[in-house]
Amino acid sequence: MKMFYLIPLLFFSACSTAPKLTLRPQQPPPATDNSTVRYPEVLHAYHVGRYADPNDDLIMHEQHIVYRVEENTRWNFHPGPVDGNLPAVPSRDAAFALAPVNDAILAEVISQKAATTQIMMQARTLSAALSQFQNALQQTRTNLQETVILRATVNQMKQRLNALESAQVQSPATSLSTTNETDDPLSP
Repeated sequence: MKMFYLIPLLFFSACSTAPKLTLRPQQPPPATDNSTVRYPEVLHAYHVGRYADPNDDLIMHEQHIVYRVEENTRWNFHPGPVDGNLPAVPSRDAAFALAPVNDAILAEVISQKAATTQIMMQARTLSAALSQFQNALQQTRTNLQETVILRATVNQMKQRLNALESAQVQSPATSLSTTNETDDPLSP
């Protein structure tokens, strides 16, 4: 009878065992195309033959392959699909994209065009007035030079006239005589 008491204990101990951990292989994550986020680095392999080490003549390198990173990885700034949808903005340079247009922007562009046209007309008028002013200034300079030359000529003529008048005043008094005698004292 003692054994019958032990049988339920066996059932209890069987229920109390820890469940076994079962590992199921997980599905690998879906392959993601990282080129939409980052460009891969570019590697080149170069075959190098035997050569002596340039730093130590006692060392020789056997032929092997040298890998060189030609271009490092970098970010891809081109817009890609968002949540499986195509991007809202076409993938081209933003400088060549058309600007968004609404009534306020269109009105501002029209007013700016009108202001630019008015300023350009005023600039043409101002340029014409400036060229007339420069022509008048050049003519004034020419007239001033001619006036200086004419004044110098008039002053020279006045000096010559004064010299001639003073010479004429002195010579008639000496040339008039009251007698019929000659002025030559050596004459017989």
